[in-house]
Amino acid sequence: MRLLAGRFVFAACLMLSVPLAAAETVAVAAASNLQLALREIVTQFSKHEPQIDVQLSFGSSGKLSTQIRQGAPFDLFLSADLSFAQALADEGLALGPVTPYGAGRLALWSATLDASQLTLRDLADARYTRIAIANPRHAPYGQRAQEALQAQGVWDAVKDKLVFGENISQTAQFVRSGNAQVGLISLSLALDPALRAMGGYALVPGELHQALTQGRVLLRRAEGRAAVARFVAFLDGEQAAAVLQESGYAAAARR
Repeated sequence: MRLLAGRFVFAACLMLSVPLAAAETVAVAAASNLQLALREIVTQFSKHEPQIDVQLSFGSSGKLSTQIRQGAPFDLFLSADLSFAQALADEGLALGPVTPYGAGRLALWSATLDASQLTLRDLADARYTRIAIANPRHAPYGQRAQEALQAQGVWDAVKDKLVFGENISQTAQFVRSGNAQVGLISLSLALDPALRAMGGYALVPGELHQALTQGRVLLRRAEGRAAVARFVAFLDGEQAAAVLQESGYAAAARR
């Protein structure tokens, strides 16, 4: 009996000394406009797949794609438009084609004004001295903001008033902090309860700019990774689609 007891204690100690298997990780690079929606999607996914740790990195689509080219260890890239994801696929850095996952919208938003009563033409007024948009050089929402301002004929009148965010989240922060009176941000951020409570927003007519069809692409690092495949399958499911819809994204036609 003493021998059996000793063996039992030894076995128990051995089991305690063996570390639990590390959680599988999925590294996702995502456009900043997705912060609220994607975090909620990951929360729901974790209820189904608690052993998979989805790690999110947000930024402008242009800067994230540059990081991927430089070897950043991401499995999946969710761009704010199709072009940045397609460029990676064209360069052989991706697995398979680009998949559209939603269509974004631009919104005129202010933390202190009722922006629901404003139009883009109003921004030419001398009362508005600081207007925030994302940097058009590497942020699709910034590119579309410039297109919309040009289409309304006010770009020359407002270009010297512009404050450029590195991404759409920083753009919203400029407005929220008072560093800009009004900004052109994503509808998904304008619908954030914290931002919505501070001011109003107005949708920018979609015909004023190119479509904001957002696309994702699997990266080479994801090859053979079952955890990545399970997360992508969840992104394609009804729960994720419902979150995106509630966050202001329209469904995008699959190519």
